[in-house]
Amino acid sequence: MTTPENTVLEQVLTDLADEGAALSAMVEPLDEAGWRTPTPAAGWDVATHIAHLAWTDEVALAAATDKDRWDAFVMAAIEDPEGFVDAKAIEGGRVPPAELLGRWRAAGPALHAALRTCPEGQKMPWFGPPMSPTSMATARFMETWAHSLDVAEALGIAPEPTDRIRHVAHLGVRTRNFSFGVHSLQPPTEEFRLELRSPSGELWQWGPEDAAQSVKGSAFDFCLRVTQRRHRDDLDLVAVGPDADRWLDLAQAFAGPPGAGRPSSVDQARQGRIEAVEGDA
Repeated sequence: MTTPENTVLEQVLTDLADEGAALSAMVEPLDEAGWRTPTPAAGWDVATHIAHLAWTDEVALAAATDKDRWDAFVMAAIEDPEGFVDAKAIEGGRVPPAELLGRWRAAGPALHAALRTCPEGQKMPWFGPPMSPTSMATARFMETWAHSLDVAEALGIAPEPTDRIRHVAHLGVRTRNFSFGVHSLQPPTEEFRLELRSPSGELWQWGPEDAAQSVKGSAFDFCLRVTQRRHRDDLDLVAVGPDADRWLDLAQAFAGPPGAGRPSSVDQARQGRIEAVEGDA
């Protein structure tokens, strides 16, 4: 029986598969040196990003289907909460590229199949709040899209924005209170109004029209902000109200501790000048 939840899940999974295919097309032609290209994520090369996506799909599959394996992942995370994710990504990225690519390509479809068979209304455990299959698929889309940006930037490829990013924008809106909470701050009690222009020119809206606080601007830029791929000073986003303004500083659509984010273009240029002077000294 087709339900609204099934329909939404299928749409997210379709878009996730398309996003994964776009990333796969970027990395498949790379030689060994290409896979070892450093990315904007400190200490991560291209292979590290693919290993992270493969590992996270495998962990999500365990959360959906294998309690004992999931519990083992949780215990490992408890033992090293700050370094566990990075360590698994770096370790996984050391294998030959063909082996790594095969692992990632196998992990995604296995997870998608498991999400399709989850009973209606059932949630699976995660490192943050428990997730429905649709929420898990949305989170996997967000991560795939965000890490694709890092890979594209490392390889000098200009990503082509698509309206698939609505999943990222929606998750960014849904994680507003989490963004405050992860910084040990009390979330605002009132809803915000969001009006974001999609890559195709459509206006995406959330929240009451008469909300006192709001965020408006580019949907693509909003997605960059909530995945912490760009500093807010470099983005086409306008916040009205102190809480909305603070949110743009803290916004985080991914689970885990607060992310370090990326420096602004001004700070990057300043650091570049400092390094140049030091190099001439």
